Amino acid sequence: MNNIILFVSCLALASSALAADETETEFHYVTGAYADPSKWSSVKQEWKICGVGKRQSPVNLSPKVARLVHNSTALIQTYYKPVEATLKNRGYDIMVSWQEDAGKLVINNTDYKLVQSHWHAPSEHFLNGKRLAMELHMVHKSADGHLAVIGVLLREGEPNAFISRIKDKINFIADILHGEASIGKIDPREFGWDLTKFYEYRGSLTTPPCTEDVIWTIVNKVGTVSRQQIDILVDARRAGYEANARPAQPLYKRMVYLNDQAALSASALN
Repeated sequence: MNNIILFVSCLALASSALAADETETEFHYVTGAYADPSKWSSVKQEWKICGVGKRQSPVNLSPKVARLVHNSTALIQTYYKPVEATLKNRGYDIMVSWQEDAGKLVINNTDYKLVQSHWHAPSEHFLNGKRLAMELHMVHKSADGHLAVIGVLLREGEPNAFISRIKDKINFIADILHGEASIGKIDPREFGWDLTKFYEYRGSLTTPPCTEDVIWTIVNKVGTVSRQQIDILVDARRAGYEANARPAQPLYKRMVYLNDQAALSASALN
């Protein structure tokens, strides 16, 4: 009986800590909240660019706004390997991070080390004017601090194999802000995407401080995620983060490239 009382007390303390921490969060997504996306630029001086920047993310992607090219993939390569990984509940998202070097993304001969991955639901980037069910972000950083993010869009459908693998661990940390769980060796390639065809543009972080120093690579092929998996990830977030997607931002005069390696390979065979 004492053990049961202790367990309940710990849960109560954890829930109280979660609620207290959430009330102190500096940005939210709920429209009308004190720090919703439309107000991020006024919360802190260093977040001003969220409202006045001309290279903000996410954006709406489509062949209509993109320049079709066939040679950029020769300049973008990935080198990943399986290492021990940790799942963490950051409150506003669920993140996978690697304890050692899990590999890198190479763009124009610059190495960007894989730092972490996380999900947004619904998707942040729009595809052909439509927002999808979810979006995976794989965040990479160069030695001098520049960022490169690979985005993978997911529509509701068949279960996502990787999320199925870690589902129980997501549930385990769902009610624990900053809670962590080891998920063993994870090969980043298990997330299931390739760079056969992708959009590429220069943009920003999609959360404050909205720094405009990100090379975005959005995989054109849309993956799938089940309704149950969406609910698991959404339920793991609380108090204004149930839908953690920033609205689409103006493209202004930026160039968007649609890289089609498959078309290049086909033309080479003819």
